[in-house]
Amino acid sequence: MTKTAQQANVKGILGRKLGMTQTWTEEGRIVPVTVIAADTNVVTQIRSREIDGYSAIQIGFGEIDGRKINKPEAGHFAKAGVTPRRHIVEIRTEAVADFTLGQEIPVGTFAAGDEVDVTGTSKGKGFAGVMKRHGFHGVGASHGSHRNHRKPGSIGA
Repeated sequence: MTKTAQQANVKGILGRKLGMTQTWTEEGRIVPVTVIAADTNVVTQIRSREIDGYSAIQIGFGEIDGRKINKPEAGHFAKAGVTPRRHIVEIRTEAVADFTLGQEIPVGTFAAGDEVDVTGTSKGKGFAGVMKRHGFHGVGASHGSHRNHRKPGSIGA
């Protein structure tokens, strides 16, 4: 399959992870499920091969107050006719003719059973100790442990 054939049917939306839950199948098996808030994705720019050298759509997610963006971003969103967005991502696709500036992309873009590829950013925890980083239980509070409670202790022979 060529690269352009792979890009032809690319669709996507932006969202925010809310948490995890579970559902059950008819056989009684538990299936872990990630809950994602994916409201109001809008098209903020359409890239074309003639002007930009590649074809893509730029989508925005997460409304933000207009005072929190700079003037070039304000002009970019005004040109698209949408309110300012916190997150902007480009999705390369050959089907740019199906989109217009300011168009909302609904969650219904995906059907039940579609296979999706999810990309995320983990929360930064800084220079963490072993309790936070690896889930160690720490050292007991009695029997002479002195300033040792959050240290790893013995981790093997």
